[in-house]
Amino acid sequence: MRTTPVPNREAAAAELAARTSDSRRGFGARNSCCEPIEIPTDHSFRVLRWRDNLREVEHIISPQRSLRIEGKGAHWHHHKAMELTLITSGEGVRFVGDRMAPFAAGDLVLLGEHLPHYWHARGPLSGLSLQWHFPLAHPFWAFPEAEQFVGYFQSAARGIQFTGLTARRVEAMVRQVLEADGLRRLGLFFDILAACAATPAGERAFISENSVPLPHESRHQQAMQAAVRYVLIHFREQITRQQILQVTRMTKPTFSRQFRNRCGKSLSDFIQQVRIDAVCHELVKTDHAIIDIALANGFPHISFFNKAFRRVTKCSPSEYRARYGQAATVVPPRGAGNLHRVGAGASCCQGVPPPR
Repeated sequence: MRTTPVPNREAAAAELAARTSDSRRGFGARNSCCEPIEIPTDHSFRVLRWRDNLREVEHIISPQRSLRIEGKGAHWHHHKAMELTLITSGEGVRFVGDRMAPFAAGDLVLLGEHLPHYWHARGPLSGLSLQWHFPLAHPFWAFPEAEQFVGYFQSAARGIQFTGLTARRVEAMVRQVLEADGLRRLGLFFDILAACAATPAGERAFISENSVPLPHESRHQQAMQAAVRYVLIHFREQITRQQILQVTRMTKPTFSRQFRNRCGKSLSDFIQQVRIDAVCHELVKTDHAIIDIALANGFPHISFFNKAFRRVTKCSPSEYRARYGQAATVVPPRGAGNLHRVGAGASCCQGVPPPR
């Protein structure tokens, strides 16, 4: 098995200092959590591609023409447009609405208008996105056939993850959009919308437990982004609530209420989930001793770690490694997170899918 590199703590600390400084200045226009989406006037939707870096994105206008734009996917953000995002390579943790879950290549999700989201990658990350905005006055709704999408678009306010054959069909069509132009591109887009809307119940799942669309400006969202980033950088260390309050510059009652509203769980449960996900990653991709992995990922007591791990995954660390360590036997649905049971009829290891 290959080993997982130790994060560069100095680089992480520098990044945190920069982002914390930005948050205290109000994040300004550049770091605003509401991303402005500009759909070209001669197009019905826009196509985005990024290779290795979510901050450097190509707007694919046609097979022969593209523009470089600044990507916002590495920040917790939202926008007026709906979005279908396909991860083509890489892995990490996906935040959508009030839920976090591991993701890997092949992850396909639909995001509703103003649904907050953020991809925290482990290393290089590549993918494709389609974005569109169809307000009630948009010509799209003049087609009688479009009526079937009214309820479906509204349901995307919780985010929808696609798996199975539907995900693979849609993935193939999204890739074809890159090479298409004019009516051929528009036709593929309609085919993609139709395929997503017709997805069987067993191949789709809501991501966020609640619908949490944000207004254009949310004075608490930036503080929550700072808190989440602090945890993702420092989860291997002991994190206190006071440290988080200093980063967010919020009172304890306000922070606790806002964090639960936006993340769907308490701060302590969130930290524990991040640590468990990191442990699962190392159990699969390294041969380090279980106790060393637990201690290195913020669990100071092995007895507490074992209980926490079993509560989340429904199996012990050794069972998880035995099931997924060789990576060639049983593989759960891509990006299933805690939304799907892992493996038909499985009796253990249900909580966190293995990294790919």
